[in-house]
Amino acid sequence: MIPASPVTRFALLSVGAAVATFVLKLVAWHLTGSVTLLSDALESVANLAAALVAVASVTVSARPADEEHPYGHTKVEYFAGGVEGALILVAGAGIGWNAVERFFHPAALTGFTAGLLVSVGASAINLWVARLLLRAARRYHSVALKADGQHLMSDVWTSVAAVGGLLLVKATGWGWLDPALGLVLAFHIVFTGVDLLRQSMLGLMDTVVPAEELGKIKGVLASYEAQGLHWHALRTREAGVRRFMSVHLLVPGEWTVQRGHDLAEELEAALRAVVPRLHVLTHLEPIEDPASFRDAGLAAVVPD
Repeated sequence: MIPASPVTRFALLSVGAAVATFVLKLVAWHLTGSVTLLSDALESVANLAAALVAVASVTVSARPADEEHPYGHTKVEYFAGGVEGALILVAGAGIGWNAVERFFHPAALTGFTAGLLVSVGASAINLWVARLLLRAARRYHSVALKADGQHLMSDVWTSVAAVGGLLLVKATGWGWLDPALGLVLAFHIVFTGVDLLRQSMLGLMDTVVPAEELGKIKGVLASYEAQGLHWHALRTREAGVRRFMSVHLLVPGEWTVQRGHDLAEELEAALRAVVPRLHVLTHLEPIEDPASFRDAGLAAVVPD
């Protein structure tokens, strides 16, 4: 299992960053009256909620397996991603509503320079924390930290677009660009939310492990074919930081149970060496028995 405390500390860092950036962006909106900066601030509300969900999910996912959850608690991180996606959708809808309202009730921008400087400062905080979270997600293989980091990075690009758009408004004097940019950002945020929901659903549906890891698994199995081992019915799935696989091993029927067991143990150790956090289940079958091949069709669920 991954160490709980480092992951939790990174998740708590994202909560602090979300609070700080929300306050700063709210100040920027108050100074300028820009619907674009208000849109940016509203997305930070989703950032805060998502960060709180991430803290809860990484805490639960780090719990060891128990009698009620023999496969562990790591799938809770997919629920966190789903909640985050839903919150992003709500934020996107709110941004779109404010942008449309500003089209019908235009207002002049004020406190332009100060507002932009505050917004840029908030974005710098988000960029720093997002890079830390993404680095930690790769190190600890945390789905929740990865989703939180990607969300913050998306917020950074949203802020960059907002600042650039407002500079264009200032240069051209075209006030309608402010709500128009707000609508564009709303669509972008909604797209991000939909994508996070899709990824969460795939995780809850026991999607196959990533292609790179699947290739390593098949490579190890192929290396044992030279020893007379045949295999089929390979199935894999991922659950947060954990990976699960099962495979049927076909060996000569004359082998003793001990010999088959030793080979399976050696193979399982080799698989875990190339794919960390992999839980392997093997099933021995005599290669001479036609019944051993009746479940070969299970391999079809694993794409090449």
